Amino acid sequence: MPAMRLLIVNPNISSSVTDLIEAEARLSVSSETEITMRTAAFGVAYIETRAEAVVGAYATLAELAEHHPGHDAAVIAAFGDPGLEAAREILPIPVVGLTESALMTAAMLGGRIGIIAISRRIGAWYRETVDRYGLLPRLSGIRFLDEPFNDISSVQQDRAQQLLALSEAAIVEDGADVLIMAGAPLAGLARQVGNRIPVPVVDGVSCAVRQAALLAGLAPVKARAGSYALPPRKACRGLPTAMAALVGGEGGV
Repeated sequence: MPAMRLLIVNPNISSSVTDLIEAEARLSVSSETEITMRTAAFGVAYIETRAEAVVGAYATLAELAEHHPGHDAAVIAAFGDPGLEAAREILPIPVVGLTESALMTAAMLGGRIGIIAISRRIGAWYRETVDRYGLLPRLSGIRFLDEPFNDISSVQQDRAQQLLALSEAAIVEDGADVLIMAGAPLAGLARQVGNRIPVPVVDGVSCAVRQAALLAGLAPVKARAGSYALPPRKACRGLPTAMAALVGGEGGV
């Protein structure tokens, strides 16, 4: 049986965060699994706002459109899942996102779900994402770092004690039964601190790559009807060739 091939796209431009994602991904799948990492060609260092999420979604779709051939499944590796529904609509392979994967996993481990995030501004977008997935009634709260940081790739080391304090507050004060360490910059943190936190802790990267492998193994057919069928053919302009072929069904005009 050929090795499974996963495509993982970081919707942000921070290659150092891509390295964090890759390290956790490789610890979460079999050694035979082949992983292709891609970093957004344009956008922001990390997504905090709705506008940045839209930019990240387009950058992600461009990477997925060009690089998905030959892969069995794809992962959108930013909490908030920018472009996830659109990618499922246009790609012939299963696509999963960090948020949905982490939330669905957490929901099977406990009742009330707490989220630990890296900034206050990010909270509104995260809450709206949880609501979109129908799990807002089970969200105990979002706790976030409230101080600026110098390097997004080292935030989990630089703010280790604050992140642990936020986790304790989420459990004691908010009543969380399970925690999600949210966002690619925190990839791998759950693995490191899980034995120091008295409730289950999940990581979006490990959840997503495992679920992507599961879906690929199930070999679902691409939808030919319903809202996730391919978009209708139409003229398009200014799109990358690979995206134009998927979105417009032709090479563009």
